[in-house]
Amino acid sequence: MADSPRSKFDHPPLSPQFCFSTRALKGSPSLSSPPRPLLTGTDFLRASRSTIDDTISQNLNALSTPPRQRLDPTFTSRQPIPPSHTLPAPACTQFVQNVLMPSWQSRSDILNYCASVAISDDPLDPDILAERATDRERVIDERLDPYSGRFYPKETRTEVLAKVVRQERVVEEIVRERSWRVVSERCGFTDAGWKEVLETWREKYGGK
Repeated sequence: MADSPRSKFDHPPLSPQFCFSTRALKGSPSLSSPPRPLLTGTDFLRASRSTIDDTISQNLNALSTPPRQRLDPTFTSRQPIPPSHTLPAPACTQFVQNVLMPSWQSRSDILNYCASVAISDDPLDPDILAERATDRERVIDERLDPYSGRFYPKETRTEVLAKVVRQERVVEEIVRERSWRVVSERCGFTDAGWKEVLETWREKYGGK
């Protein structure tokens, strides 16, 4: 297997807590900044998309060979690159192989891992533990309260996590479709869709 280009875009160590944290995202943390101890799965997904996919056009513009006019001291502003401009094939391939695919794979790793956590037993769910303690203290007398014996289960945190993973997978599909459309137009890639390209990359560098 070839040396993987993933390290720069790899996710933090995965753990159930990484998936379960529901701390609200504040801002969009940069992937280049030092990792935060409480970085959550949602944090990483949003930061990765913000850094790579939401700025896909700017990232591709940076691949273009700078125009000769920039060498002229009197030239003070760079002309925008026309959207139809085809970028150099080697630079495009390098960007896809070393930037786009690794970032997508890291996000897939998170979603796959958290999906597996969502279908696993979760004996440490604080809501379940609190509920069990309450049940032990509850005195049920249906003659006095006909509703006292009824049980209204709350969503467990694994159920909540499963819902979040499903939502994030939908978002990820949309983001990748959009990004690959831009890459295909700018780089002249017309032979394959993003799923096929990602699968080929995985076969080369590993991943699922």
